[in-house]
Amino acid sequence: MVDLSLQKRLAAEILGVGVSRIKIDPSKVEDVSGVITRDGIRKLIKDGVIWAEYEEGNSRGRWKERHGKRKAGHRRGQGKRKGTHGARVDEKLMWVSTIRKLRRYLRWLREHEVIDSKTYRRAYVLAKGGAFKTLSDLKRYLQNMGVSGIK
Repeated sequence: MVDLSLQKRLAAEILGVGVSRIKIDPSKVEDVSGVITRDGIRKLIKDGVIWAEYEEGNSRGRWKERHGKRKAGHRRGQGKRKGTHGARVDEKLMWVSTIRKLRRYLRWLREHEVIDSKTYRRAYVLAKGGAFKTLSDLKRYLQNMGVSGIK
């Protein structure tokens, strides 16, 4: 067996790939073994005697299938869950998004004169204290307070 490690190394450097991806035509091994210069290797590459195999990647097929199922809500049951609810969903981010939504809505109500500033301030402080879990909670509270025009 002819040692072609030099030729493979040179070809790998020229093609910019790893040595394991370099392939040599088995019928032209004797021609390749005599070549020891970069120019000679370049000529063999141009002639198609030496080439680099395509890089192998990981298949995305199985991932795409699972991902599609998960987007539809499948494969997300109790048996798949490892962490607590707080570990799976950042509680601070949830709080920030909720309080921003509540404050935005209160501001809108005040600007459109649905509520007066006193009601706004009372509801604002309650929201800050965590009295309303959701926007619908806030709306229910305002309706019970007798505010009309709640959307």
